[in-house]
Amino acid sequence: MTTPYNVATIKTHVPDNDTDSKTILGFWIYIMTDCVLFASLFATYAVLHKNTFDGPSAQQLFSLKYVLTETIVLLTSSFTCGLAILSLRQNHKNKVLFWFSITFILGIVFLALELTDFRHLALQGDSWRRSGFLSSFFALVGTHGLHITVGLIWMLVMLVRVWMVGLSKGNIRRLTLLSIFWHFLDIIWIFIFTIVYLFGALGI
Repeated sequence: MTTPYNVATIKTHVPDNDTDSKTILGFWIYIMTDCVLFASLFATYAVLHKNTFDGPSAQQLFSLKYVLTETIVLLTSSFTCGLAILSLRQNHKNKVLFWFSITFILGIVFLALELTDFRHLALQGDSWRRSGFLSSFFALVGTHGLHITVGLIWMLVMLVRVWMVGLSKGNIRRLTLLSIFWHFLDIIWIFIFTIVYLFGALGI
């Protein structure tokens, strides 16, 4: 016969595991919905990328050297994020803070480069209103940039939490999910670099 003490113990531990499972499942469902969102934006771009309406084409607008710089910065941030997770598994708080700080700085640099590119296009009259091609371009790349912004805010909050609270169970779970989110954005960017910028520069 189960004693009240054992019942209380069961009720204390099972819900925690159940909550963790639901959180992880919910996060992966969110990632899947984001995949659908980006897939629809890529499909829209594929349909409209030739609709320039006598405006500039991708081949005329995009500089591969500039975009390659953005790509290197973002992929480097993915590497430093991976180092942060390795430090997390070793329970090294200071290393976790250091590597996520580097990741945050690289994310800021990437976002600044992207916004500078948007500003340059807008100032020369090639805003999202110019053509169907540019509308789909700004929608796709801008949505990715918005996700980067959300990731940076999340990262900043977690840096503060780890600094103040340490590597608690909740913080470890949140940092792990954050790393998955950040790597997901890197993968999306590789597709953007290939389909939008590389194919665009080649006139495909």
